[in-house]
Amino acid sequence: MSLPSLPSLTRREHSLLALAMLLVSAAVLGPSVAAPALGGAPFADGQSWRTLPNAMDVLSNLPFAVLGIWGLRWLHWLDRAHERLQDAAPLPQALALPPFNALDCAWMFFAGLILTALGSAFYHLQPDDLRLAADRAGMAVAFSGLVGFSVCERVSARAGWPAAWFTLAGGLLAAAVCQKYGNVLPWAVVQFGGMALVLALALCRPVAGAIGLKLGWVVFFYALAKLFELADHAIFEATRHLVSGHSLKHLTAALAALPVLHALQVMGRRTLRHNSHAASLRTRSAAST
Repeated sequence: MSLPSLPSLTRREHSLLALAMLLVSAAVLGPSVAAPALGGAPFADGQSWRTLPNAMDVLSNLPFAVLGIWGLRWLHWLDRAHERLQDAAPLPQALALPPFNALDCAWMFFAGLILTALGSAFYHLQPDDLRLAADRAGMAVAFSGLVGFSVCERVSARAGWPAAWFTLAGGLLAAAVCQKYGNVLPWAVVQFGGMALVLALALCRPVAGAIGLKLGWVVFFYALAKLFELADHAIFEATRHLVSGHSLKHLTAALAALPVLHALQVMGRRTLRHNSHAASLRTRSAAST
């Protein structure tokens, strides 16, 4: 009795697996890097609004929640639309099956945006190491969904969901290691290694069946957010204490959700066209009988 053969990996899947092993080795075997101390005032803008401390750094997380809810509503609508399509169009040529792995990763991404808003607001109310771990945990969920979606678009659909869960496990573990042992290297590997992967994938052609996520825009918004973060104090002084670089970082990082939303909206328009076609086929079929 012969054992069933395992599916062979494509060249891109081999490269993805090799990169994952390299990042794990760097996080586990690399030297311990001490996390910077938060100190008295870790961010430039410590101004309060009424009873709300660090008001701008807290309130600037609202776009994460808004875009997260918006994205989840779109995904719910897509699920319902595909169900109606399958009911209305039993003919094979009229069916448009959704890319389930990519959509599962999108669910994770948008849910992660809401968790990011909650975790980051919780942290900025009173920054400390424990609250920072909660902030990073929310970010890890959103980041994992983005990595998984990107892998679905540029590597293969079957690799996206495992990549998302692998990134999530690594991100949560890295946040816990940093909080407990003060070693920030694993978190840096997850964050910068993951974005290096997204950048590399942005340079690759989409695979067959890709939704059409514009990864270049995701990388652009992320890079711009990091620049704002580095210029936190300089921007705060240049704007005469109106807004800090860290607040702008939150606003800009939230914009990285727009390319994902745009891809889902394009997919929604395709679904509407298929639904219209299915409805016409069903009407003609009923008329002929």
